[in-house]
Amino acid sequence: MTFYFDFFSIEPSTIVGVLLNTFILFLLFKRFLFAPVNKIIDERKAQVSKTYEDADAALEKAKAMETEYTEKLSAAKEESAEIVKSASKKAQLRSDEIIAQAKEEAQSIVTKANADIERERKRAVNKIKDEISDIAVNIAGKVIGKNVSSDEEQDRLIDEFIGSLDEE
Repeated sequence: MTFYFDFFSIEPSTIVGVLLNTFILFLLFKRFLFAPVNKIIDERKAQVSKTYEDADAALEKAKAMETEYTEKLSAAKEESAEIVKSASKKAQLRSDEIIAQAKEEAQSIVTKANADIERERKRAVNKIKDEISDIAVNIAGKVIGKNVSSDEEQDRLIDEFIGSLDEE
């Protein structure tokens, strides 16, 4: 059985050597493995953090652009409503002008027609008076039995006849 104990014997120099080797391996891993891996992990964390910051900035910018777009859209709607209102007012004013002009032209036509009618009535009355006076002179000449030759006498007889027509 001693053979087995010799095989499993613990020597202090071996323990120190193993501990020293473990410590050296730890330092080597720390220097050449953990430091670069931690550096890569830190860089990745920074990159992910920057990505999130960029995404937040883009979201804020999108919200600002949405607000600006909404304001511009609202202003454009107000402006278009104002343009429509202005065009409507202009159209109404032009319509009123056209109606007023048409009324003036109609009144002018009516006034001219009334003047033409009055002139034609006077001309017709004068023509009828002339015809009546000619007839009256002829009748008066036949009744009197003589021919009225002077213009003054003819005018006097015409005036008397017209005066008697106006009285009736």
